Amino acid sequence: MDRLTATRVFLTVVDHGSLTRAAEHLEMSTAMVSRYLAALENWLGARLLHRTTRRIGLTEAGESAVVSGRQLLEMAEDLEQLAGSARRQPAGRLRIACAPSFAEAQLTAALMEFQHAHPLVDFSLVAADRSVDLTAERIDLAVRITNRLEPGLIARQLAVCRSVLCAAPSYLERHGRPQTPDALLSHRCLSHSLVSVTHYRFTHAGKAIEVPVVERFSTNETAVLCRAVLAGGGIGILPTYFVGKDLREGRLERILPAYEPDTLGVHAVFLSRHHQPLALRLLVDFLVDRYGGATPPWDE
Repeated sequence: MDRLTATRVFLTVVDHGSLTRAAEHLEMSTAMVSRYLAALENWLGARLLHRTTRRIGLTEAGESAVVSGRQLLEMAEDLEQLAGSARRQPAGRLRIACAPSFAEAQLTAALMEFQHAHPLVDFSLVAADRSVDLTAERIDLAVRITNRLEPGLIARQLAVCRSVLCAAPSYLERHGRPQTPDALLSHRCLSHSLVSVTHYRFTHAGKAIEVPVVERFSTNETAVLCRAVLAGGGIGILPTYFVGKDLREGRLERILPAYEPDTLGVHAVFLSRHHQPLALRLLVDFLVDRYGGATPPWDE
């Protein structure tokens, strides 16, 4: 007898609390339900249900079988989806949420490349500098740059996010280059208001340190902060995914390279690993391949 079907019958009986109601739900006879239950008990070598004229109850072995049985059915459904994936093209619309700066600098181009390879997949990209509610806003995938993820979410790390303390050459010509962290107190410091406007945090020689600064400008948007630094407004901490090209081409210069700002994780975040659309699974794998490794492409 099909053990997978027998497991499904057993769980249906448990969920409905009655062999008769389970038989109606499964569209089979009560006798067939009883036969599947007996076969499952013979296979496991244990009684799973206490049956009386009024109700059924789980034995100790039955309680364990419920947990294992649900896991078995989930695995079977996942295998069915994987087997069907090879015969299907990814299609449908995915809602993606991401910080505006990462969307502008990195994610949008990646989505266009993915869409070129999979033309039946559509995207709605929500650019928001906040942690969106995946359930309330119907988000299939969020890209979060953080070291603190909310409990209950499933995440895969895509990359690491490094930042640099930097300034424009025009600012350094006017104000000089700080040689120690303490010298920052005498400089114009620009800050991201969602991180800190009173301290810069670094790691130096394996130790975390905080350096007080006097902020002369703050903003909640990375692109605006970058524009202010490029304009010679002062010194700021900016992510390399956003300013890598400016550093390579000399529009920005790194300051105090022995002092590393906090490194964060770049994560793909979603609600469940089970029953994901094929397009979503392929997109996450694509982003892991594109950004993965100890050195993301923007840091090479």
